[in-house]
Amino acid sequence: MILENGLIRTLDPQVPTQRALAIAGELVAGGVGVHETALASPEVVDLGGRVVLPGLNDAHVHFPTWALAQREIDLDGCDSLEQALDRLRRARPTAGGFIRGYGWRSGDWRPAREPTRHDLDPLTGDTPAALIAKDYHSLWVNSAALALANGDLEVAGGVVERDERGEPTGVLREEACWRFKERHMTVSDDDYLDAMRAGIRLAHARGVTAVHDKDGWLGALRLFRILEERRQLTLRVWQSIPADKADEAAAVGLRSGFGSPHLRLGYLKVFMDGTLGSQTAWMLDGSGVRITSGEELAEIVRRGAEAGFPVAVHAIGDRANREALDAFEQTRELWQPKGLRQRIEHAQLLAPEDLPRFAALGVACSVQFTHAPSDRDIADLHWAGKTDGAYAFRSLLASGAVVANGSDAPIEELDPLAGVRAGVRRTIDDRPAWHPEQTLTVEQAFHSTCVAPAWLAGDERRRGTLVPGHYADLVVLDRDPWEDLDAEVVATMVGGRWVHNPPPWD
Repeated sequence: MILENGLIRTLDPQVPTQRALAIAGELVAGGVGVHETALASPEVVDLGGRVVLPGLNDAHVHFPTWALAQREIDLDGCDSLEQALDRLRRARPTAGGFIRGYGWRSGDWRPAREPTRHDLDPLTGDTPAALIAKDYHSLWVNSAALALANGDLEVAGGVVERDERGEPTGVLREEACWRFKERHMTVSDDDYLDAMRAGIRLAHARGVTAVHDKDGWLGALRLFRILEERRQLTLRVWQSIPADKADEAAAVGLRSGFGSPHLRLGYLKVFMDGTLGSQTAWMLDGSGVRITSGEELAEIVRRGAEAGFPVAVHAIGDRANREALDAFEQTRELWQPKGLRQRIEHAQLLAPEDLPRFAALGVACSVQFTHAPSDRDIADLHWAGKTDGAYAFRSLLASGAVVANGSDAPIEELDPLAGVRAGVRRTIDDRPAWHPEQTLTVEQAFHSTCVAPAWLAGDERRRGTLVPGHYADLVVLDRDPWEDLDAEVVATMVGGRWVHNPPPWD
């Protein structure tokens, strides 16, 4: 196949643009001129002036959870409790017999107040209801749902909000939230698989060819393997597993690099703290929730290195990030010689002295460009006076750190082009850029969305740029985002096969 009459942006600094692209089977064969010798009777696709880029990666997504959320009640963007309740009035049970929803954030509500089970009970009656917050670290449940737990709500690292009588209000945070979901909100494999098949189609429609999945804790590896066995997996998935499963995975041979071209298992996931939205981020001022200590993380990194796994560490607050960096520094003689590509997820608030440590240690930053403009109001509220060190994407790049961009879907939408726009503009509404000194260039934003995630997955010799020998994973855009950032996806290809909107195009 030859793609011609357009602009090919390879993201390879040696040859950044081409006028045509040749594809042989699942691989890129080369640029202009190769079709005379490399391909016999090629199909010629007229780009009509459109622009081709490497396929878009999402470096942090909870894919099964996001796919399932597409069928749940969307509470994102509600500016009051009453608006959220209004969206729930016609709700019906979905997976597992629950009324399920996602996306509420009480910090956005006016007047400000925390929700309770008493707000839900008149609308939901005896049907259990569970609504996950926008940051996915708080769960708002009704009385019927609480009854399922039979009073068993407390867990180390969790918060059960209680009223003046000591009764649960209906809001569970951190480990209390996650344990409730794991024990009581079961979803069948068939429900997940059906949602994931639709989710893959939607992801391809947004130019996504690869993801780093974080839902290892709920069995995402098993679900993706079923899709692959049925030849329904067209995304390239770099899969996490929970840190406490490292020894088990090593024992059965699931080491870094295990898998097929579409599904590879490669890293451990661990949480240091909570989130900004739930006010559970672990801070240097002593506030927040510590889920994993620095000493515990160091031991996890050691065990991971022995098994051949790098570690992805969720760290939001400045204390959580410092402890994570300290743990990587204390253990680097074990993991650096093995070439393990360690990473901190989010890195949302950094003390000034910690920012240059990422590059110095060789620890990557797996961040979400959309979080900065989305969180600006609650960051200004809860981190007043500290936001110079918040979402410091440009400063991290300038320090020499690897910065990979994801969405954290379903917290934000799985839409890499929206992430690129957020990184460059640093705003998602009519307001001026928030901390404009941290805006990115278009080149930086796409590098973090295409090249850096492939490198983190150890796949830089096969993906991330459109050069000979790499997979023909690409997206066709209707215009050049270097000229117009509002470019939209026309078509998507994975391994030389069109997976969204094959040509010809109008």
